[in-house]
Amino acid sequence: MVKNMYQYISETWREPSTDEMRTMWRERLTQWRKQPTIVRIEHPTRLDRARSLGYKAKQGYIVARIHVRRGALRRTRPKSGRKPRKMGFKKLTPNKNLKWIAEERVSRKFPNLEVLNSYYVAEDGLWKWFEVILVDPNHPAIKNDPHINWICNKSHRRRVFRGLTSSARKARGLRHKGIGAEKVRPSVRKGRKS
Repeated sequence: MVKNMYQYISETWREPSTDEMRTMWRERLTQWRKQPTIVRIEHPTRLDRARSLGYKAKQGYIVARIHVRRGALRRTRPKSGRKPRKMGFKKLTPNKNLKWIAEERVSRKFPNLEVLNSYYVAEDGLWKWFEVILVDPNHPAIKNDPHINWICNKSHRRRVFRGLTSSARKARGLRHKGIGAEKVRPSVRKGRKS
């Protein structure tokens, strides 16, 4: 079977074989650490992944890279007396995964764009990097494209904050269906006092 270009790219990403590739990645992460939290980039770093998630190299599509801090959440340690077990300031797990958090932060940075999807790029001991694909719903090239103009509907406005992206649906438990999945699917606003 003949492989296409994207299969070669994905293989290289799965297992960087040579020492030169590892050295290149170390240098790349050194540069990324010095950059701001959210950076708009010209081209996707992982072209195969971006294309599989709906990216096209045309007007109206934008890619932004963001880094999010790894690990569990932390709170300030309470000063008054408690059992150590009841302190509750370490190992706090958020209901959202890091990719969903990254998508929301990028969407706040670019309020006129809608989040299409995102993918993992790299990580080190402190940060995780993701690249988020954004679409301009008001651009004529997007409005005239039958494959993507669904995002121009009002029902998809601010979709990332309503848990409609792929990573948000995963965090909400919407990948499970059928018997046994009744209690794994919370809504976005579960447990909120009205």
